[in-house]
Amino acid sequence: MHIRGDPEYVRASCEASLKRLDVDCIDLYYIHRIDTSVPIEITMGELKKLVEEGKIKYVGLSEASASTIRRAHAVHPITAVQNEWSLWSRDLEEEIVPTCRELGIGIVPYSPLARGFFSAGPKLIQNLSDGDFRKYFPRFQAGNFENNKLVYERITEMATRKGCTPSQLALAWVHHQGEDVSPIPGTTKIENFNENIGALSVKLSPEEMTELESYASADVVKGDRHAFMSNTWMNSETPPLSSWKAK
Repeated sequence: MHIRGDPEYVRASCEASLKRLDVDCIDLYYIHRIDTSVPIEITMGELKKLVEEGKIKYVGLSEASASTIRRAHAVHPITAVQNEWSLWSRDLEEEIVPTCRELGIGIVPYSPLARGFFSAGPKLIQNLSDGDFRKYFPRFQAGNFENNKLVYERITEMATRKGCTPSQLALAWVHHQGEDVSPIPGTTKIENFNENIGALSVKLSPEEMTELESYASADVVKGDRHAFMSNTWMNSETPPLSSWKAK
């Protein structure tokens, strides 16, 4: 996947999105991956111009490290940061979440249901089509998957006690992280959408939160959370601004 954050590409992409959507302004425009060859200040500078021109209202980042978020926010306020966050993907909690809260940035967890695993369980992998990219994720590979099925089983047991579904329990855990957290579970079926809404009614005590976390702790879950870890926040540092000026 080729990632570009140069001004020309940023502007061309925004213009193309406006045309496809047939709108004059995009409410929230994300940098979905960080171009590590371009200083983040350069990318943000062009987005700031687009805001000033009225073509976008707010700017978001996705899979950005704490330092990248800080540098971007210094150029123009960041409204939202989208990173993977679920019971078994918690690497953003140490630095990214505190940074967002310090700067007043909303947190948008993607894949809060572990790419559908907390909804369908082991049968998810059995039913994936040949072209489904989830087949390549390390946690769903043989060996890792056999171990990770136990995570789903434990969540299912607790969900039964709580009178909800495993996916509602897992989504409720994300909801309980704070009022500044807005998860975006993907769904293509109305029944799944309604089930997700039902997660808002699931209440968890601090003890239950801790219990859930123990089921999917880092030493329990096997395999990386993403098939392309090089494109996550762990590899999102960009060159200093001075390096661009020197070109």
